[in-house]
Amino acid sequence: MTTNMRREIDEIPDVVERMLVRSADAISIAAEAFRAADPGYIVTVARGSSDHAAHFLKIACEIELGLLGASVGPSLSTLYGVTPKVSNAVSLSISQSGQSPDIVAMTEALQRGGATTIAFVNTLPSPLAASADHVIDLSAGPERSVAATKSFVCSVVAGLAIIARLSPSTALTRALDRFPDRLRESLACDWSGMEQVLQDARSVFVLGRGPTLAIANEVALKFKETCGVHAEAYSAAEVMHGPVELVEPAFPVLAIAALDRAETSIVDSADALAARGASVFVTSALCKNARSLPVPDGGHPLLNALLPITPYYGMIEALSRRLGRDPDRPEHLKKVTETL
Repeated sequence: MTTNMRREIDEIPDVVERMLVRSADAISIAAEAFRAADPGYIVTVARGSSDHAAHFLKIACEIELGLLGASVGPSLSTLYGVTPKVSNAVSLSISQSGQSPDIVAMTEALQRGGATTIAFVNTLPSPLAASADHVIDLSAGPERSVAATKSFVCSVVAGLAIIARLSPSTALTRALDRFPDRLRESLACDWSGMEQVLQDARSVFVLGRGPTLAIANEVALKFKETCGVHAEAYSAAEVMHGPVELVEPAFPVLAIAALDRAETSIVDSADALAARGASVFVTSALCKNARSLPVPDGGHPLLNALLPITPYYGMIEALSRRLGRDPDRPEHLKKVTETL
């Protein structure tokens, strides 16, 4: 049986390609508004997978633009009634449904506080779209599986397309033009060798650093919601400052390294854990003790960090079915979660 989650994973290259075309004008307008605002920093507003996309974009702004960012808890508005002083900021709000009341309320509060607000949504019209100064339609189409996949990737790529227009370098723009084809290559990666190791796992560590830490958080969430497996994401540096004590022989560790400046440090941590007897897999050819996972070159360090998410999604969907679960309908979750 082919699940909705599997079908939606397979759609990722096409929906990214479509979004880059359909939303090109909106992306350009939002980028010009971003430039005109000349912000001193950015703030992000999101929950769940969308928050992991926001985390990725925060780090991308810091690396590519030298612009620091912070995640804002929506409860600042809904529970505490604060209108923040953000006249020198651009805010990025992300929601697949555009319906969560706390994301909408926080976006409205940031707008009142003076921020230039940009929303990324997959549902138009929606309350979040109506609340923001600028709206990017993710154009991912209906996402029927509870676990977000294609909307996550579209959110990150849409944000990177804005950042690319602001960057002093044209490298990211050029790489984005070719990225749908790199995504197609990534879908062909065979990572099935991990399934046997993970089938009996009660807990998993997922490591990253820089932008891949956002991907590690997304992978850990997917293990929880579709497989019922406890998974925690850590910085490859921070894991050695305490969590390493939990790593015993055969403990599964998944390290997400990209072709960027963090690759060597992530691989060093992966190899160190493998030397302790852990079952370690890493998306790098540089490892000596850990097992290497194949992944194509995305053409830019930020896209290299994003690219492993598609084969990870595929592996986790297969693992969920192998465990006798339905990845489309986790027992205690629903597609749209409305919080205050």
